[in-house]
Amino acid sequence: MDMAKLVDFMSNLIYPMQAIAAVYGLFLTILVFRRIAQKRFRTQAGADDFLNQVSERLQTRQFDSVAELCDSPPYWSKAVPQLILIALANRERPIAKLRQLLSETFEREVLAELDYQLSWVNTVVKTAPMLGLQGTVLGMIAAFAKIASSQRTGVDPTKLATDISFALITTAVGLMIAIPLVMCMASMQVRIGRLTDSVQHQLGRFLDELESAQSKKR
Repeated sequence: MDMAKLVDFMSNLIYPMQAIAAVYGLFLTILVFRRIAQKRFRTQAGADDFLNQVSERLQTRQFDSVAELCDSPPYWSKAVPQLILIALANRERPIAKLRQLLSETFEREVLAELDYQLSWVNTVVKTAPMLGLQGTVLGMIAAFAKIASSQRTGVDPTKLATDISFALITTAVGLMIAIPLVMCMASMQVRIGRLTDSVQHQLGRFLDELESAQSKKR
């Protein structure tokens, strides 16, 4: 296979690879946004209503009832109810150790998963412009090859324009894929930060009430 055929073959792969990167990036973005939404309460009022129900049951030491509430729709998929289930299963531990356990569990089972998925979005962000750059290089190689092979007969501007436009379009497409994903990643990181803050606040309230309930006489 000569160089011209190799360049043509690689050039034909650029657009399909960019399409795959765009679709995969969109899929990952939707996946992360849905995962974050699944783990947090939609509104503060919804979180307060859930915690009020938990508080009422804790005041009468209805731990099994709290567990049933946490494991029922629409709470079973959210981070705080699932962490409360872990806290109830380990409620004989000191509160300080229980806080540490819940914090480590949240980081391991929720934040680590989100960071992993976010890292793949970041991979697409880095890959898309590189595919565009590869298209630029291949387009310029093809253009210079035509110039070198047409020294005697002259260069056809139309053929050069085709190669140069391919070089520029692939770069533009790569940027068009990467830039929206960068903005989405910033939004994801903000949402993850809000999720972390809300989980810490809600767990703090629950643990205070659990400690109060355990201090009461049976």
